[in-house]
Amino acid sequence: MPSRAYLWLAPPRPDEPAVLDAAGRRGFVPEILLVFAVSLGLSGVRSLLSLLDALLQTKALSHQSVALNVSQATHSLIDLGFQLTDVVQLAAWGGLGVYLLWRGGILPRAIGLDARYPWRDAGGGAVLAAVIGVPGLGLYLAARALDLNLTVQPTTLSDHWWRVPVLILSAAGNAWAEEALVVGYLGTRLRQFGMRENGSLLVSAVLRGSYHLYQGFGGFVGNLVMGMIFCRVWQRTNRLWPLVVAHTLLDVAAFVGYALLHGHVSWLPG
Repeated sequence: MPSRAYLWLAPPRPDEPAVLDAAGRRGFVPEILLVFAVSLGLSGVRSLLSLLDALLQTKALSHQSVALNVSQATHSLIDLGFQLTDVVQLAAWGGLGVYLLWRGGILPRAIGLDARYPWRDAGGGAVLAAVIGVPGLGLYLAARALDLNLTVQPTTLSDHWWRVPVLILSAAGNAWAEEALVVGYLGTRLRQFGMRENGSLLVSAVLRGSYHLYQGFGGFVGNLVMGMIFCRVWQRTNRLWPLVVAHTLLDVAAFVGYALLHGHVSWLPG
């Protein structure tokens, strides 16, 4: 009987799609490149350039800052329009991946996007968020203390009436886009390519870490580890909703928590 460690490293693959032949694989390569060129892959390139620029500055990384949710207009309602446009873009990125799988005969249910187990998905997502959240915050604070990370400001939005709802929508949009594309879409395509689950997990996790490089080395490592855990959970359960729920909760805690606590607690930098 396989050990628990072996099951973690090489789990079964539920609802595995058929492996494509050589012609089929060649046909999907441009699709994957284009999907990520217009979404998170290009964000990874920008993040790398941003980190290189930060490393070339005379100030240490911890003395530099990067803001995530920022104002984009001076007028409140126009700024709200910009924020909502960003949320729609994130929703479209994730929707594109799910749609392309559907067009290829892989229904959303096959990657765990259905309503069969709503409470189980919600509960699993909450547990996963708790497991990731506290160590993640500790890693960020440690990396910043070691000058390996920039000071991350989850939001610099002014205290508009719409700030908290927009931050929640932004959290949900980020969660949906990342999990649908980096886990559901990419993981499925790599299965169709015949890649082993451990290799698929590594590709997914490195991609997730890459577009967080703008935060510094701590941001990369933290999201690499998070990506490995998230991808393995999906591979073992074939449920994507718990990942979306967990990611949403993590980002809501970061965005809204920072907005409410910044300036009121001493341990929160930025």
